[in-house]
Amino acid sequence: MVKLRLKRCGRKQRAVYRIVAIDARSRREGRDLRKVGFYDPIKNQTYSNVPAILYFLEKGAQPTGTVHDISKKAEVFTELRLNQTKFKFNQ
Repeated sequence: MVKLRLKRCGRKQRAVYRIVAIDARSRREGRDLRKVGFYDPIKNQTYSNVPAILYFLEKGAQPTGTVHDISKKAEVFTELRLNQTKFKFNQ
């Protein structure tokens, strides 16, 4: 199973996180499948590669709680619903 979760980067006391698609059995710092975003909690900055996140969500990836909240703020799930309705109408 693939998960969308945070991977810690940065130095001591100055953590920044990458949002990555990674196998659920891998450790936090393990090899990721793809980097799909960035989150800096200190500066409160976020970058999300929305097409990549949508790709993994459509393939069945499960976001962790924090990644879910970050994606909700970036309105990724509204775009996912729009893509699903377009897909249903095309069939």
